[in-house]
Amino acid sequence: MTEEAHSSTHPPLPPTTEDQRFSWLRLLRSRGIGTVTFYRLLSEYGSAQNVLDMLPEVAAAAGVKGYEICPTNRIDTEFSTAKAANARLLCFGDPEYPDYLSNIPNPPPALWAIGDPTLATRPAVAIVGARNASSLGRRMAYSLARDLGAAGFSVVSGLARGIDASAHDGSLASGTIAVQGGGVDVIYPTENTRLAEAIAAQGLRLSEQPMGLQPQARHFPPRNRIIAGIGMATIVVEAAVKSGSLITARDALDLGRDVMAVPGHPFDARASGGNVLIRDGAVLVRNAQDVIEALPDLMPPPAPRPPRRLQDLPPPPPERRSLRQTAALHQQILDRLAAAPTPEPQLIEDLNTPARNVRTVLMDLELSGEIDRGPGGVILKKR
Repeated sequence: MTEEAHSSTHPPLPPTTEDQRFSWLRLLRSRGIGTVTFYRLLSEYGSAQNVLDMLPEVAAAAGVKGYEICPTNRIDTEFSTAKAANARLLCFGDPEYPDYLSNIPNPPPALWAIGDPTLATRPAVAIVGARNASSLGRRMAYSLARDLGAAGFSVVSGLARGIDASAHDGSLASGTIAVQGGGVDVIYPTENTRLAEAIAAQGLRLSEQPMGLQPQARHFPPRNRIIAGIGMATIVVEAAVKSGSLITARDALDLGRDVMAVPGHPFDARASGGNVLIRDGAVLVRNAQDVIEALPDLMPPPAPRPPRRLQDLPPPPPERRSLRQTAALHQQILDRLAAAPTPEPQLIEDLNTPARNVRTVLMDLELSGEIDRGPGGVILKKR
């Protein structure tokens, strides 16, 4: 197996015992552990508990003083809160983990779920759009969701006001999935409380964020990527050119999913984003039949799930480097990074350095808080 194949393969076996799931969540909640680093460490050390045992030593080797793993009482509290909210933890590799989401690069290692998780194993279509939607836009989202649900699709959206709420309403009876920006037990906006309760009873609510977390602006781009990742396709119904809905559409394109859009009047700013998408090649949607007819031609079957045996993933032996070489590579990486997100393969190519050396230093920089990972694993330099 090549180094690149090894680096892109997720650890295969989901945690099966309560202790293992506790360790997964504790590792995820520890400082500096993003999704990419989580999978890399798990693949290297074999289990979350092994990583937790080694993490202080790894952080110290990276020059991070006083690194502390997420306290156990914090994870105890999260599990207790989840139990009170009737939420369950879906880990990557679990049978009920969303099928299409499991095939994106670096899927969320764990999701909290309230409701019926089998809805996320069905074919799904995402419907997103403006919060300040027009009456016609809301009616369109409702009818699309209703008819797609009747055709056997789960409908995914983000529980926001406007188009999202109408899409959830339209597909409530057939199966709707709400992906939340904050904790799965935190309803935002509060005006959708009754809808959220109905989804918990008849549909599914998901979040990768900790229980009880109030949503902030930075939580919504990762939320949008999950929406796009669960859906076979993303349909935009009314959206400005600069909007979260267009971010979701770009995420869908980045993930190899198709983008569709409902056209609108050129004078309506709420239709500008969808019209631009259609101009650039998105499928024009007039009704659910347009979506159903387009999907067989536009959506390939899901890629095979990753291998399920850790023994198949032997990590290459680490290359020994002096402290001076490591420090020099640290600085080279920081000098290369700018305010704009940088894809990891591009950084490795620019540095002309063995990929495993670069990835080791990137992990050091994550633990020390000097860089962060954005959606898709892109690297961000912290200011």
